Amino acid sequence: MADDRDAAVEVLAARAAEADAADPLAHLRDQFDLDEEVVYLDGNSLGALPTSVPGRLREVVEQEWGRGLIRSWRGAGWWDAPERVGDRIAPLVGAAPGQIVVGDSTSVNVFRLTVAGLRAAAERDPRRTELLVDETTFPTDGYLARSAAQLTGAPLVPCHPSDLSRRLGDRTGLVLLNHVDYRTGELWDLPTLTAAARDAGALTLWDLSHSAGALPVGLDQAGVDLAVGCGYKYLNGGPGAPAFCYVRADLQERLDQPLTGWCSHADPFGMEPDYRAASGATRFRTGTPEILSLLSLDAALDVWAGVDLTEVRRKSLALTGFFVSCLDVLAPAGSFRLLTPRADERRGSQVALECDDARAVMAALEAQGVIGDHRPPNVCRFGFAPLYTRFVDALTAADALSTRLRARDGVGPA
Repeated sequence: MADDRDAAVEVLAARAAEADAADPLAHLRDQFDLDEEVVYLDGNSLGALPTSVPGRLREVVEQEWGRGLIRSWRGAGWWDAPERVGDRIAPLVGAAPGQIVVGDSTSVNVFRLTVAGLRAAAERDPRRTELLVDETTFPTDGYLARSAAQLTGAPLVPCHPSDLSRRLGDRTGLVLLNHVDYRTGELWDLPTLTAAARDAGALTLWDLSHSAGALPVGLDQAGVDLAVGCGYKYLNGGPGAPAFCYVRADLQERLDQPLTGWCSHADPFGMEPDYRAASGATRFRTGTPEILSLLSLDAALDVWAGVDLTEVRRKSLALTGFFVSCLDVLAPAGSFRLLTPRADERRGSQVALECDDARAVMAALEAQGVIGDHRPPNVCRFGFAPLYTRFVDALTAADALSTRLRARDGVGPA
Protein backbone atom coordinates (compact mmCIF):
# COMPACT_ATOMS: atom_id res chain seq x y z
CA MET A 1 0.00 0.00 0.00
CA ALA A 2 2.82 2.36 0.94
CA ASP A 3 4.60 1.44 -2.28
CA ASP A 4 1.51 2.37 -4.30
CA ARG A 5 1.33 5.73 -2.56
CA ASP A 6 5.03 6.40 -3.09
CA ALA A 7 4.62 5.61 -6.77
CA ALA A 8 1.65 7.97 -7.02
CA VAL A 9 3.65 10.76 -5.36
CA GLU A 10 6.50 10.14 -7.81
CA VAL A 11 4.15 10.50 -10.78
CA LEU A 12 2.62 13.68 -9.34
CA ALA A 13 6.08 15.09 -8.62
CA ALA A 14 7.03 14.60 -12.26
CA ARG A 15 3.87 16.42 -13.33
CA ALA A 16 4.62 19.27 -10.92
CA ALA A 17 8.21 19.61 -12.14
CA GLU A 18 7.08 19.67 -15.77
CA ALA A 19 4.43 22.32 -15.05
CA ASP A 20 6.87 24.50 -13.12
CA ALA A 21 9.46 24.25 -15.90
CA ALA A 22 6.88 25.39 -18.47
CA ASP A 23 5.37 28.16 -16.31
CA PRO A 24 5.66 31.56 -18.06
CA LEU A 25 5.17 33.31 -14.70
CA ALA A 26 7.82 31.32 -12.81
CA HIS A 27 10.37 34.16 -12.90
CA LEU A 28 8.06 36.39 -10.86
CA ARG A 29 8.62 34.30 -7.75
CA ASP A 30 12.07 35.87 -7.48
CA GLN A 31 10.37 39.23 -6.88
CA PHE A 32 8.98 38.02 -3.53
CA ASP A 33 10.75 37.53 -0.22
CA LEU A 34 9.73 33.93 0.49
CA ASP A 35 10.96 31.40 3.02
CA GLU A 36 11.91 28.37 0.95
CA GLU A 37 11.23 26.15 3.96
CA VAL A 38 7.58 27.21 3.95
CA VAL A 39 4.75 26.44 1.51
CA TYR A 40 2.60 29.56 1.67
CA LEU A 41 -1.00 29.03 0.55
CA ASP A 42 -2.67 31.91 2.34
CA GLY A 43 -2.16 34.71 -0.16
CA ASN A 44 -5.94 35.05 -0.29
CA SER A 45 -5.72 36.46 3.26
CA LEU A 46 -2.31 38.19 3.19
CA GLY A 47 -0.10 38.35 0.15
CA ALA A 48 3.62 37.66 0.32
CA LEU A 49 6.16 40.48 0.60
CA PRO A 50 7.44 41.82 -2.74
CA THR A 51 11.16 42.57 -2.66
CA SER A 52 10.46 46.07 -4.00
CA VAL A 53 8.64 47.14 -0.84
CA PRO A 54 11.27 47.38 1.98
CA GLY A 55 13.60 49.67 0.07
CA ARG A 56 10.77 51.91 -1.07
CA LEU A 57 9.39 52.18 2.47
CA ARG A 58 12.85 53.03 3.75
CA GLU A 59 13.07 55.82 1.18
CA VAL A 60 9.63 57.14 2.13
CA VAL A 61 10.39 57.10 5.85
CA GLU A 62 13.99 58.33 5.80
CA GLN A 63 13.92 60.75 2.87
CA GLU A 64 10.39 61.83 2.02
CA TRP A 65 9.17 61.99 5.61
CA GLY A 66 12.49 62.38 7.41
CA ARG A 67 13.98 65.06 5.16
CA GLY A 68 11.14 66.30 3.01
CA LEU A 69 8.74 66.59 5.93
CA ILE A 70 5.48 68.32 5.03
CA ARG A 71 6.91 69.39 1.67
CA SER A 72 6.52 65.80 0.48
CA TRP A 73 2.75 66.14 0.19
CA ARG A 74 3.45 68.02 -3.02
CA GLY A 75 7.11 67.46 -3.72
CA ALA A 76 6.98 63.67 -3.44
CA GLY A 77 3.49 63.29 -4.86
CA TRP A 78 1.82 62.11 -1.66
CA TRP A 79 -1.33 64.16 -2.19
CA ASP A 80 -2.20 62.61 -5.55
CA ALA A 81 -1.22 59.06 -4.56
CA PRO A 82 -4.81 57.76 -4.05
CA GLU A 83 -5.68 58.49 -7.67
CA ARG A 84 -2.28 57.57 -9.08
CA VAL A 85 -2.21 54.18 -7.35
CA GLY A 86 -5.83 53.70 -8.37
CA ASP A 87 -4.83 54.10 -11.99
CA ARG A 88 -2.17 51.42 -11.48
CA ILE A 89 -4.78 49.00 -10.14
CA ALA A 90 -7.24 49.82 -12.90
CA PRO A 91 -5.75 47.49 -15.59
CA LEU A 92 -5.79 44.61 -13.11
CA VAL A 93 -9.57 44.85 -12.80
CA GLY A 94 -10.37 45.90 -16.35
CA ALA A 95 -11.03 49.59 -15.74
CA ALA A 96 -10.01 52.68 -17.65
CA PRO A 97 -8.04 55.36 -15.76
CA GLY A 98 -9.87 57.88 -13.58
CA GLN A 99 -12.38 55.47 -12.06
CA ILE A 100 -10.51 54.05 -9.04
CA VAL A 101 -9.32 55.76 -5.90
CA VAL A 102 -7.31 54.03 -3.16
CA GLY A 103 -7.84 54.68 0.52
CA ASP A 104 -9.55 53.55 3.71
CA SER A 105 -10.49 49.90 4.29
CA THR A 106 -12.67 47.58 2.26
CA SER A 107 -15.30 47.90 4.99
CA VAL A 108 -15.38 51.70 4.79
CA ASN A 109 -15.62 51.55 1.00
CA VAL A 110 -18.44 48.99 1.11
CA PHE A 111 -20.41 51.30 3.40
CA ARG A 112 -19.58 54.39 1.34
CA LEU A 113 -20.69 52.91 -1.97
CA THR A 114 -23.70 51.05 -0.57
CA VAL A 115 -25.18 54.25 0.81
CA ALA A 116 -24.23 56.21 -2.31
CA GLY A 117 -25.70 53.55 -4.59
CA LEU A 118 -28.96 53.34 -2.65
CA ARG A 119 -29.36 57.11 -2.74
CA ALA A 120 -28.66 57.24 -6.48
CA ALA A 121 -31.11 54.43 -7.24
CA ALA A 122 -33.89 56.06 -5.22
CA GLU A 123 -33.24 59.45 -6.80
CA ARG A 124 -33.57 57.92 -10.26
CA ASP A 125 -36.72 55.97 -9.32
CA PRO A 126 -38.33 56.50 -5.87
CA ARG A 127 -39.68 52.94 -5.92
CA ARG A 128 -36.16 51.49 -5.93
CA THR A 129 -35.34 51.35 -2.26
CA GLU A 130 -34.46 47.68 -1.72
CA LEU A 131 -30.93 46.47 -1.06
CA LEU A 132 -30.27 42.90 -2.25
CA VAL A 133 -27.28 41.39 -0.44
CA ASP A 134 -25.37 38.23 -1.27
CA GLU A 135 -26.35 35.91 1.58
CA THR A 136 -23.02 34.07 1.27
CA THR A 137 -21.08 37.32 1.70
CA PHE A 138 -18.08 37.91 3.90
CA PRO A 139 -19.58 38.86 7.30
CA THR A 140 -18.37 42.47 7.36
CA ASP A 141 -20.19 43.18 4.07
CA GLY A 142 -23.38 41.89 5.68
CA TYR A 143 -22.87 43.96 8.82
CA LEU A 144 -22.25 47.11 6.80
CA ALA A 145 -25.20 46.41 4.51
CA ARG A 146 -27.47 46.31 7.56
CA SER A 147 -26.01 49.59 8.81
CA ALA A 148 -26.45 51.21 5.40
CA ALA A 149 -30.03 49.91 5.23
CA GLN A 150 -30.81 51.36 8.66
CA LEU A 151 -29.30 54.70 7.69
CA THR A 152 -31.19 54.98 4.41
CA GLY A 153 -34.39 53.17 5.40
CA ALA A 154 -33.82 50.58 2.69
CA PRO A 155 -35.42 47.15 3.08
CA LEU A 156 -32.67 44.52 3.23
CA VAL A 157 -33.23 41.41 1.13
CA PRO A 158 -30.76 38.49 1.48
CA CYS A 159 -30.30 36.67 -1.79
CA HIS A 160 -28.11 33.80 -2.94
CA PRO A 161 -26.22 34.79 -6.12
CA SER A 162 -27.60 31.77 -7.96
CA ASP A 163 -31.11 33.05 -7.23
CA LEU A 164 -30.51 36.68 -8.15
CA SER A 165 -32.48 36.80 -11.39
CA ARG A 166 -35.60 35.54 -9.64
CA ARG A 167 -35.29 37.96 -6.73
CA LEU A 168 -34.74 41.14 -8.75
CA GLY A 169 -37.78 43.35 -9.07
CA ASP A 170 -39.02 46.87 -9.67
CA ARG A 171 -38.18 47.79 -6.07
CA THR A 172 -34.55 46.68 -6.25
CA GLY A 173 -32.20 49.64 -6.01
CA LEU A 174 -28.78 48.13 -5.38
CA VAL A 175 -27.30 44.64 -5.45
CA LEU A 176 -24.21 43.90 -3.30
CA LEU A 177 -22.34 40.78 -4.41
CA ASN A 178 -19.00 39.06 -3.84
CA HIS A 179 -17.12 38.03 -6.97
CA VAL A 180 -15.63 34.99 -5.20
CA ASP A 181 -17.21 33.30 -2.19
CA TYR A 182 -14.60 33.78 0.54
CA ARG A 183 -15.49 30.48 2.19
CA THR A 184 -15.85 28.06 -0.73
CA GLY A 185 -13.85 29.77 -3.47
CA GLU A 186 -16.80 29.68 -5.87
CA LEU A 187 -16.56 32.28 -8.65
CA TRP A 188 -19.79 34.00 -9.59
CA ASP A 189 -20.53 35.10 -13.15
CA LEU A 190 -19.94 38.84 -12.87
CA PRO A 191 -20.96 39.81 -16.43
CA THR A 192 -24.19 37.78 -16.38
CA LEU A 193 -25.30 38.89 -12.92
CA THR A 194 -24.40 42.51 -13.68
CA ALA A 195 -26.47 42.36 -16.86
CA ALA A 196 -29.41 40.83 -14.99
CA ALA A 197 -29.36 43.64 -12.43
CA ARG A 198 -29.00 46.29 -15.12
CA ASP A 199 -31.90 44.85 -17.13
CA ALA A 200 -34.02 44.96 -13.98
CA GLY A 201 -33.11 48.63 -13.44
CA ALA A 202 -30.82 48.11 -10.44
CA LEU A 203 -27.25 49.17 -9.72
CA THR A 204 -24.51 46.68 -8.87
CA LEU A 205 -21.76 46.83 -6.24
CA TRP A 206 -19.17 44.05 -6.43
CA ASP A 207 -16.67 43.08 -3.73
CA LEU A 208 -13.50 41.99 -5.57
CA SER A 209 -11.43 41.18 -2.48
CA HIS A 210 -10.89 37.56 -3.53
CA SER A 211 -10.52 38.14 -7.27
CA ALA A 212 -8.51 41.32 -7.88
CA GLY A 213 -5.01 40.16 -8.77
CA ALA A 214 -6.03 36.53 -9.16
CA LEU A 215 -8.06 36.62 -12.37
CA PRO A 216 -9.34 39.02 -15.03
CA VAL A 217 -12.35 40.98 -13.75
CA GLY A 218 -13.45 43.19 -16.68
CA LEU A 219 -15.36 45.91 -14.81
CA ASP A 220 -15.77 48.28 -17.75
CA GLN A 221 -16.61 45.58 -20.25
CA ALA A 222 -19.30 44.12 -17.99
CA GLY A 223 -20.81 47.53 -17.27
CA VAL A 224 -20.33 47.24 -13.52
CA ASP A 225 -21.53 50.30 -11.64
CA LEU A 226 -19.54 50.14 -8.41
CA ALA A 227 -16.85 47.92 -6.93
CA VAL A 228 -14.52 47.66 -3.95
CA GLY A 229 -11.38 45.61 -3.51
CA CYS A 230 -8.64 44.71 -1.09
CA GLY A 231 -5.02 45.85 -1.26
CA TYR A 232 -3.39 43.20 0.92
CA LYS A 233 -4.49 39.89 -0.57
CA TYR A 234 -3.52 39.08 -4.17
CA LEU A 235 -2.21 42.64 -4.68
CA ASN A 236 0.39 42.02 -1.93
CA GLY A 237 0.24 45.52 -0.44
CA GLY A 238 0.99 44.39 3.11
CA PRO A 239 -1.07 44.00 6.29
CA GLY A 240 -3.69 46.72 6.52
CA ALA A 241 -2.94 48.04 3.03
CA PRO A 242 -5.66 50.46 1.91
CA ALA A 243 -8.52 49.22 -0.23
CA PHE A 244 -9.82 50.66 -3.47
CA CYS A 245 -13.19 51.71 -4.79
CA TYR A 246 -14.33 51.86 -8.39
CA VAL A 247 -17.09 54.13 -9.65
CA ARG A 248 -17.97 53.95 -13.33
CA ALA A 249 -17.10 57.25 -15.00
CA ASP A 250 -20.63 58.23 -16.02
CA LEU A 251 -21.91 57.69 -12.47
CA GLN A 252 -19.30 59.73 -10.65
CA GLU A 253 -21.04 63.10 -10.80
CA ARG A 254 -24.40 61.55 -9.88
CA LEU A 255 -23.33 59.83 -6.69
CA ASP A 256 -23.68 61.60 -3.38
CA GLN A 257 -21.12 59.87 -1.18
CA PRO A 258 -21.90 59.93 2.55
CA LEU A 259 -18.37 60.35 3.94
CA THR A 260 -17.71 63.91 2.84
CA GLY A 261 -14.29 64.49 4.30
CA TRP A 262 -12.00 67.35 3.42
CA CYS A 263 -9.95 65.36 0.93
CA SER A 264 -12.97 64.93 -1.33
CA HIS A 265 -13.73 68.66 -1.32
CA ALA A 266 -13.39 70.56 -4.59
CA ASP A 267 -10.93 72.91 -2.84
CA PRO A 268 -9.57 70.97 0.14
CA PHE A 269 -7.13 73.68 1.16
CA GLY A 270 -9.70 76.45 0.82
CA MET A 271 -11.13 75.44 4.21
CA GLU A 272 -14.62 76.51 3.17
CA PRO A 273 -17.39 76.00 5.74
CA ASP A 274 -19.67 74.36 3.17
CA TYR A 275 -18.94 71.17 1.27
CA ARG A 276 -18.48 71.09 -2.50
CA ALA A 277 -17.68 67.70 -3.99
CA ALA A 278 -14.57 67.28 -6.11
CA SER A 279 -14.99 65.92 -9.61
CA GLY A 280 -14.07 62.46 -10.80
CA ALA A 281 -12.80 59.66 -8.58
CA THR A 282 -11.44 62.21 -6.10
CA ARG A 283 -14.93 62.78 -4.74
CA PHE A 284 -14.75 59.27 -3.22
CA ARG A 285 -11.82 60.13 -0.98
CA THR A 286 -12.52 61.07 2.63
CA GLY A 287 -9.63 61.84 4.97
CA THR A 288 -5.86 62.14 4.88
CA PRO A 289 -4.29 59.32 2.83
CA GLU A 290 -2.48 56.52 4.70
CA ILE A 291 0.84 57.36 3.09
CA LEU A 292 3.10 54.61 4.45
CA SER A 293 0.70 51.77 3.67
CA LEU A 294 -0.46 53.39 0.45
CA LEU A 295 3.06 53.70 -0.90
CA SER A 296 3.82 50.16 0.24
CA LEU A 297 0.96 49.04 -2.00
CA ASP A 298 2.27 51.27 -4.77
CA ALA A 299 5.67 49.58 -4.61
CA ALA A 300 4.07 46.13 -4.47
CA LEU A 301 2.30 46.82 -7.75
CA ASP A 302 5.68 46.98 -9.52
CA VAL A 303 5.63 43.19 -9.79
CA TRP A 304 2.67 43.41 -12.18
CA ALA A 305 4.62 45.21 -14.91
CA GLY A 306 4.12 43.30 -18.15
CA VAL A 307 2.09 40.51 -16.54
CA ASP A 308 -0.63 39.00 -18.73
CA LEU A 309 -3.77 38.39 -16.65
CA THR A 310 -4.77 35.63 -19.04
CA GLU A 311 -1.64 33.75 -18.00
CA VAL A 312 -2.42 34.47 -14.35
CA ARG A 313 -5.85 32.94 -14.72
CA ARG A 314 -4.52 29.98 -16.68
CA LYS A 315 -1.97 29.21 -13.97
CA SER A 316 -4.49 29.73 -11.17
CA LEU A 317 -6.83 27.16 -12.67
CA ALA A 318 -3.98 24.75 -13.32
CA LEU A 319 -2.67 25.09 -9.75
CA THR A 320 -6.02 24.64 -8.05
CA GLY A 321 -6.97 21.81 -10.38
CA PHE A 322 -3.65 20.05 -9.77
CA PHE A 323 -4.03 20.41 -6.00
CA VAL A 324 -7.49 18.82 -6.11
CA SER A 325 -6.25 16.00 -8.35
CA CYS A 326 -3.40 15.32 -5.87
CA LEU A 327 -5.91 15.05 -3.03
CA ASP A 328 -8.09 12.75 -5.13
CA VAL A 329 -5.14 10.39 -5.52
CA LEU A 330 -3.48 10.67 -2.11
CA ALA A 331 -6.18 11.31 0.49
CA PRO A 332 -8.33 8.51 1.93
CA ALA A 333 -11.75 8.17 0.33
CA GLY A 334 -14.37 10.07 2.31
CA SER A 335 -11.83 11.94 4.44
CA PHE A 336 -12.95 15.37 3.19
CA ARG A 337 -15.69 17.08 1.23
CA LEU A 338 -14.60 19.46 -1.51
CA LEU A 339 -16.46 22.78 -1.26
CA THR A 340 -14.83 24.46 -4.25
CA PRO A 341 -16.41 23.74 -7.64
CA ARG A 342 -14.39 21.48 -9.90
CA ALA A 343 -15.55 23.29 -13.04
CA ASP A 344 -12.95 25.86 -14.14
CA GLU A 345 -15.49 28.57 -14.90
CA ARG A 346 -16.86 28.39 -11.35
CA ARG A 347 -13.59 28.39 -9.42
CA GLY A 348 -11.66 31.34 -8.06
CA SER A 349 -8.05 30.97 -6.93
CA GLN A 350 -8.53 29.00 -3.74
CA VAL A 351 -9.51 25.47 -2.77
CA ALA A 352 -11.73 24.93 0.26
CA LEU A 353 -12.62 21.61 1.78
CA GLU A 354 -14.56 20.45 4.78
CA CYS A 355 -13.22 17.81 7.14
CA ASP A 356 -13.54 16.75 10.76
CA ASP A 357 -11.15 18.49 13.16
CA ALA A 358 -10.23 21.08 10.55
CA ARG A 359 -8.67 23.43 13.10
CA ALA A 360 -6.34 20.69 14.35
CA VAL A 361 -5.57 19.59 10.81
CA MET A 362 -4.53 23.09 9.77
CA ALA A 363 -2.48 23.57 12.95
CA ALA A 364 -0.61 20.35 12.21
CA LEU A 365 0.10 21.47 8.64
CA GLU A 366 1.37 24.83 9.83
CA ALA A 367 3.75 23.04 12.22
CA GLN A 368 5.14 21.28 9.14
CA GLY A 369 5.60 24.56 7.28
CA VAL A 370 2.45 24.39 5.13
CA ILE A 371 0.39 27.52 5.74
CA GLY A 372 -3.27 27.72 4.75
CA ASP A 373 -6.11 28.79 6.99
CA HIS A 374 -9.16 27.53 8.87
CA ARG A 375 -12.69 28.88 8.85
CA PRO A 376 -15.16 27.66 11.48
CA PRO A 377 -16.44 25.19 11.98
CA ASN A 378 -14.56 22.72 9.76
CA VAL A 379 -13.32 24.44 6.62
CA CYS A 380 -9.70 24.31 5.41
CA ARG A 381 -8.78 26.96 2.84
CA PHE A 382 -5.77 27.00 0.54
CA GLY A 383 -5.13 30.14 -1.52
CA PHE A 384 -3.04 29.96 -4.69
CA ALA A 385 -1.31 33.19 -5.70
CA PRO A 386 -0.19 32.59 -9.31
CA LEU A 387 2.66 35.11 -9.17
CA TYR A 388 4.64 33.08 -6.65
CA THR A 389 2.96 29.72 -5.93
CA ARG A 390 4.55 26.71 -7.66
CA PHE A 391 3.09 23.37 -8.65
CA VAL A 392 5.57 21.66 -6.36
CA ASP A 393 4.07 23.73 -3.52
CA ALA A 394 0.61 22.41 -4.40
CA LEU A 395 1.89 18.83 -4.29
CA THR A 396 3.77 19.36 -1.01
CA ALA A 397 0.64 20.76 0.61
CA ALA A 398 -1.60 18.00 -0.76
CA ASP A 399 0.84 15.33 0.37
CA ALA A 400 1.07 16.80 3.89
CA LEU A 401 -2.70 17.19 4.12
CA SER A 402 -3.44 13.68 2.88
CA THR A 403 -0.86 12.24 5.28
CA ARG A 404 -2.53 14.05 8.16
CA LEU A 405 -5.98 12.84 7.10
CA ARG A 406 -4.73 9.27 6.80
CA ALA A 407 -3.24 9.42 10.30
CA ARG A 408 -6.44 10.92 11.69
CA ASP A 409 -8.49 8.14 10.13
CA GLY A 410 -6.05 5.45 11.20
CA VAL A 411 -4.99 4.42 7.71
CA GLY A 412 -1.38 5.58 7.71
CA PRO A 413 1.46 7.12 9.74
CA ALA A 414 1.30 10.74 10.94
